[in-house]
Amino acid sequence: MSLDWTTELDDQLDWYWANLARPRLAGLTDAEYLWEPVPGCWSIRTDAQPPTIDWAYPAPEPPPVTTIAWRLGHVIVGVFAMRTASHFGGPPAAYDSWPWATTADAALAQLDEAYAAWLAGVRTLSPAQLAAPCGPAEGPYADLSMATLILHINREVFHHLAEVALLRDLWAHGSR
Repeated sequence: MSLDWTTELDDQLDWYWANLARPRLAGLTDAEYLWEPVPGCWSIRTDAQPPTIDWAYPAPEPPPVTTIAWRLGHVIVGVFAMRTASHFGGPPAAYDSWPWATTADAALAQLDEAYAAWLAGVRTLSPAQLAAPCGPAEGPYADLSMATLILHINREVFHHLAEVALLRDLWAHGSR
């Protein structure tokens, strides 16, 4: 049996997105988006001009708890937009120059756009391109295959959007 690996990789993320992740974001409010469940959270700082995201590399130990705003920002920029720029010719994206969303609606619009651009790029890849090294944009992982990078991106999206769902559950059940 022959498998279409491009479709398999695409379907893995797209099924999760359409059936689990994106529906859980419906109705996200600005208050939830910026809610800091514990002191010292990393978030998007809307009082800065322009708005900024809390970030350090390497992250402090233990890493700070992050807000929904931070998690969505990370998925938008660090997971999708930077990789779309590096691998599929998308516009430049970086943590220090991104126009960080200060509202839930703006963040969801950025998320939808970044997701669509990433998936459109993935859908163009041939089996040979999936097997080829992902290249210098991925630093020490440059020699790993593009398929490996796509699987990593999928795991990042599953991981962070599941955390967003948990934060929404905590918010809904009065943990604020």
